[in-house]
Amino acid sequence: MADYREAPLASRPKTLDPNEYFNLSKEYRRAEEDRAAIRASLKMQYQTQLNNPHRKALIEDPALTRWVHARANPYLYFKPTFKTSLVGLLFGVVPLFGLYYIFKTDRDRKEAQIKAGTLDRKFSLSS
Repeated sequence: MADYREAPLASRPKTLDPNEYFNLSKEYRRAEEDRAAIRASLKMQYQTQLNNPHRKALIEDPALTRWVHARANPYLYFKPTFKTSLVGLLFGVVPLFGLYYIFKTDRDRKEAQIKAGTLDRKFSLSS
């Protein structure tokens, strides 16, 4: 095996980890080879259809169809997690309450100045 130095902030890739590569059971290796054979045959079938100069119909790519369906129906496939909940809270709820607080305190300050008679009102048609 080649000398491989791990990066300080990254873990060793699975393909270079000797425990993951050399200590595999025969069943696991056979299953991996079967999956690789299925992927290779599907890829060859797709490439054959794609490069056929006499094709008349569109090529159906199931992975692309699944992706388009998932993009068209995001709420069917959305899973709420801590991160999505936090992002929704920070970008959806916090700005609303923050703007409410800013406008309310500014309005209360101006009303207090008007009642005390200390607000210098300039004549303006725009406000």
